[in-house]
Amino acid sequence: MIGTLRRELLDQVIVVSEQHLRSLLQSYLDDYYHPGRTHLSLGKDPPAEREIERPEMGEVIELPVVGGLHQLPRGP
Repeated sequence: MIGTLRRELLDQVIVVSEQHLRSLLQSYLDDYYHPGRTHLSLGKDPPAEREIERPEMGEVIELPVVGGLHQLPRGP
């Protein structure tokens, strides 16, 4: 987890204070790591459960998360 945080978050931003770091970490975990990032140990599923959406349901779009550092696909 430490290496993942460093590579995917901390190497991409300049942290200006402890409060800023805590905010970044909270956003990363709540908006990206748990709901959308795949984990090999979980069979390429994220830790948070999500409803499976079939391709026929509509177009998939990307939404920026963690200040735009990452993109999560979202269906209709």
